[in-house]
Amino acid sequence: MTGSYVETWYRERLADPGPRPPLAAEVEADVCVIGGGLAGLTTALELARAGRGVCLVEGRRIGWGASGRNGGFVSPGFSAGHAALVRAVGEDHARALHRLSIEGMRAVADAIDGLAIAGADPVFGYLSASRHEAGDALKTWRDQMARDFDYPIEFWPREQVQAALLSPRYFQGLYQPQAFHIDPLAYSRSLAGEIERLGGRVFEESPVTSLGSRSAAHRVTAGEGAVIAKDVVIATGGYSGRLCRRLHAAYLPIATYVMLTKAEPELIATAIRTPAAIGDRRRAGDYYRLVDGGRRILWGGKITTRTDEPRRLADLLRASMTSTYPQLRDLEVDIAWSGLMAYARHLMPQIGSLGPGLWSCTAFGGHGLNTTAIGGRLVAEAITGQSDRYRLFAPFGLAWNGGPAGRMAAQATYWALQTQDWLNELRR
Repeated sequence: MTGSYVETWYRERLADPGPRPPLAAEVEADVCVIGGGLAGLTTALELARAGRGVCLVEGRRIGWGASGRNGGFVSPGFSAGHAALVRAVGEDHARALHRLSIEGMRAVADAIDGLAIAGADPVFGYLSASRHEAGDALKTWRDQMARDFDYPIEFWPREQVQAALLSPRYFQGLYQPQAFHIDPLAYSRSLAGEIERLGGRVFEESPVTSLGSRSAAHRVTAGEGAVIAKDVVIATGGYSGRLCRRLHAAYLPIATYVMLTKAEPELIATAIRTPAAIGDRRRAGDYYRLVDGGRRILWGGKITTRTDEPRRLADLLRASMTSTYPQLRDLEVDIAWSGLMAYARHLMPQIGSLGPGLWSCTAFGGHGLNTTAIGGRLVAEAITGQSDRYRLFAPFGLAWNGGPAGRMAAQATYWALQTQDWLNELRR
């Protein structure tokens, strides 16, 4: 039974035995994690490994939201960008944050290797390509990453980029050999299985309806039952309700779109000749990768603040692809889908304490999968008393999202970024 998952390529690959039983009684745990996306799963897994009694409740299915529908990119960095972090918190603090993002990337790789997650299908290599002349800036960034973080990045001149990406739109690029791409739904479900193997409890189709306190513990009412726990971690995302008003008012649900092409390996080889994940360096750019052994392209992009799926979604994404690769004009779309991510105004994750025994681990939109991994690890470390590294995210608190006006402002900002990208390409 796969009917409760949205129709995506990841779902098509899934051998699904059906949902886990919902929560149907009152149970006790050391920690209750709300949300079965990658942030919640990583938090629960880290806690289970530390010997804590964990109960995870998910309103739909494991990886049902953005965690199981995204592009599958795993690379360092944050949506806010390193320069913005330096302006906000200073050079040393920004470097510490970037080191966390590298640690998160490696944590995902370690989990795939350690748990032998065959279905995740990791492919190493990420090429970030510029659509205008940017050689000097890219070399500077490469050198900074090597100097400050011992993180290898290769500079690719235009001829090398265009040998891999047969499009006149691309100029120079940066290639990260340690970054990779995966099947995020397979990865999510494997984490859930490991939590259960370690003694944790995972309940699907158990939407949380209330969160309150009871003596020195919290009571999470979900499904037909409840969880009594000393600590609660809210790790929901773009599909969250108003469970915690402060948190709900501090991020915006932002939609992104993905498509999968038909299987045309010979035609695709006239355009893309690298197995690496690919992202253009525009502020409002596209991201894509070869899947199914190079037989298909998984292409994503175009974020909006609308929460409903636009009409003719496949046509919109296909137009983006063919504007980059005109030779793919006869390549048809097999399936297209959308998903909601949670974005904070400051474009950083919301990782930290909401009060005694109450934690947030959310707002991972635009970061890639590295931040869900490091976010879950830091919250688990805080709960178990191993570290207070989560405080590195303290400067990025629960800034009000602006309500309806904030949604309009976010959309206007995206359109402005698209215009800047277009002007940069004109000047190339």
